[in-house]
Amino acid sequence: MRLSDISNGAAFSVRQVTLKKEVGKRLADMGFTEGTTGQVVRKGFLRGPIQVRIRGYDILIRRYEAAGIEVEGTDAAEPEAL
Repeated sequence: MRLSDISNGAAFSVRQVTLKKEVGKRLADMGFTEGTTGQVVRKGFLRGPIQVRIRGYDILIRRYEAAGIEVEGTDAAEPEAL
């Protein structure tokens, strides 16, 4: 499943980032690494950016970036904080 497919408020665990080059490296630097948990806070109107809480901070990422992140849903109420 892709991060762009997760609904608002859902928790997830990152499986892998499939984007290459600078975008993939930047996402990894922001905490999107294998096994990291997070939560979708909200999705922008009309396919806008997605607000994600990961490693204790909130970030906004573009939909195409979120589509390049493979995740699996989790039942965790709180994502891990670093």
